[in-house]
Amino acid sequence: MTESNGRGEKKIYVSFEGLPLTFDLKWPFHRSTSGADFWVLHGTIRVENTDGLYAPVAVNLSATVKEVMPSLEPKEAEAPVINALRKEVDRKQVEFLKSGKLLPVNFSSRHYDFKRNRWVFEKASEDQIAVFLQRKVYWQTLATGGDVWIADETEAQYLDTTAHHLSEVAAGLAKQGLWNMERAYATATPKLLSQKEKFEADLKNALEELEKKHAFERG
Repeated sequence: MTESNGRGEKKIYVSFEGLPLTFDLKWPFHRSTSGADFWVLHGTIRVENTDGLYAPVAVNLSATVKEVMPSLEPKEAEAPVINALRKEVDRKQVEFLKSGKLLPVNFSSRHYDFKRNRWVFEKASEDQIAVFLQRKVYWQTLATGGDVWIADETEAQYLDTTAHHLSEVAAGLAKQGLWNMERAYATATPKLLSQKEKFEADLKNALEELEKKHAFERG
C-alpha cells in the first residue's frame, strides 16, 4: 500500500516547497483503452494537515519510459512514479481541491537522463537537503509518531543524491539537537517539534503559490 510504510503506517512524502503529501496508487498499470501507446495508473495525492485537499490523478506512462523500466510492478515503479507526481506538484501543475477532477499527468522521458541511465527530478544543495529532512521528520512524526527512516531510496532519487548521504546530513542535524539518530532512524526532539509555526507557514505559503498559479490560469 503506497500510503503506508512497512509497518502499516501512513508514509509522508514532502514536496520541495514544503507540502506534506501522501500517495494512494491503484496498482497495476493498465494499457490505455484510447488506442494511444501508453499505460495508465490511477491514484490520489492528498495534502496532509489540511481540510481535505486532494487531487485524483491518472499517470500516463509513455512507451519510451516503459522501455527503461525493469517492470511496471510497484517494487520497481513506485519510487519514480511518486517522484514524477511530486515533481508536478513542485512545478505547480497539480491543483488540490476538496472535490477534485481527474488530472492526467504525463510520466515521460522528461524525468529520465538517458546519457546517465538514471531518473532526474530535483538537484538539491546541502542546505536544501537539510531543510527537506527537517520537514520530512516533522511531518512524518506528526502523522505517525515514533522514529523516521532517513535512508529512503525514494527521497534520495528525488533529491539526486544517495541514501547514505541523506543519513550523513541527518547525523549533522542530530548534533544540532533536532532529533536523535539510531542507525538511519531519526526520533524528533522537542527542539524540532517546537518549530510548528515555521513548518505550517511553509505549507500555507506553498498552497497559496499553487492557488495563485491556478487562479491566474482560470482567468
